[in-house]
Amino acid sequence: MGTRKTSGGEPPAPRQQGAGAGSGTDAPGGEPERTRGPEQAGRGGRARARFGRPGPALMIVMGAASTSSSGMFIKLSAVNAGTAAFLRCALAMAVLAPLAFAECRRLGARPWRLLRLDLAAGALLGVDYVCWVHSIHDLGASIATVLLNVQLIVFPLLARVLTGIRLERRFWLTAPVMLAGVALAGGTLGSPEPGSDPLSGVLFGSAAGVAFAGYLFLIRLGGDGGRSRSEGRASGEPHTVTPVAAATLSAAASSGLLGAAWTGVDLDPGWPAWGWLIPMALLGQVLAWLLINPALPRLAPSRGAALLLLQPVLAVAFGVCFLAERPTLTQYAGCALVVFAVWRSNRTGH
Repeated sequence: MGTRKTSGGEPPAPRQQGAGAGSGTDAPGGEPERTRGPEQAGRGGRARARFGRPGPALMIVMGAASTSSSGMFIKLSAVNAGTAAFLRCALAMAVLAPLAFAECRRLGARPWRLLRLDLAAGALLGVDYVCWVHSIHDLGASIATVLLNVQLIVFPLLARVLTGIRLERRFWLTAPVMLAGVALAGGTLGSPEPGSDPLSGVLFGSAAGVAFAGYLFLIRLGGDGGRSRSEGRASGEPHTVTPVAAATLSAAASSGLLGAAWTGVDLDPGWPAWGWLIPMALLGQVLAWLLINPALPRLAPSRGAALLLLQPVLAVAFGVCFLAERPTLTQYAGCALVVFAVWRSNRTGH
C-alpha cells in the first residue's frame, strides 16, 4: 500500500523518529509511546521511584541496623583494635572499588576539591575505628557504641569554631546532660559492668566520637558540592559510592598506620575471626554507609538525627541478646540520658 499524503503534500510523521517498525518502542497494547501525555509519564515516573527505590527514612533505618551490628561482630572476632579497624576497611574496598569505578564511568570523575575532603574525612574515620574498637574491648560493644554519640556535642562545636555558626541555647542546655549520660553509660560514675575498664573505655570512646565528628563535618562540607554542575553532569546527580570508597580507602591507610604502631595488625587472623570480620565489613562499612550517606541530605536534620538514634539502641539490644553483656542500672540510665539529650537537641525547630 502506498503512503498517503496530506493536503500539504508531505507524508505523515513516522511513529517514532529514527526507529523502524517492530523496534520495541511502542507501549503495551499497541499504543505508540509518543501518545502518552506528560501527566501519564509523570505518574509512571513517580510509580517507578516509589516502588524501585526505598525512601530516605527507610534507608536510614536499614543503615542504622547494619552499622549497629558492627560492635557485636568485632567482639566476636576477638581481634585487636588495629586488626579489626584495618580489615574492616580493606575488606570493604573489595566491594566498593569496582562499584566506584563503574559510577565514575557513568557520571564522570569526582572533582579533586571534593575528593580531598573525602580522603581527609576518611583519615579521621580510621582513627575513630581504632579508638572505638579499643573502647569495645574495655566497655563492651553496646556501651562503646552509645559513647560515640559524644560526636553530637563535638560536631556543632566544630561548626561554631570553623564556620562561625551560632549555636542555640538549647544546645548549651542539653550538652551537660549528654556528658552526664556518657559518664554514667561508661561506668565512670556509679557501678560499671564487671570486667570492664571504665576510665580507659570512656577516654577511647570519647576520642572515637571526636574523630567521628570530624569525619561527619568534612563529609558535610563535600556533600552539597556533590550536586554541583562543576562535576560536568547536567542532571546534577551526585556521586554516592565514590565518596564512601575514597573515605574507606583513606580510613584503611590511617587505621593501618595507627594500628601497626599501637596494637599491631594481623593480616591473617584465621577462622573463625574471618567469619565475623567479613559480614562486619559488608554490613557495617559497605551497606550502612551506602544507605545512610545519600539518605541524610534528603531528610530534615531533626528527622535524620532522630532515626539515627536507632543505632545505639540496637547496639545495646545486640550486646545484651547475643553477647550476654549485662550493663548495670546506672549504665542503662546513662544510655537513656544520651538518647534523651540527642532527641531533645534535634527536635523540630532546633
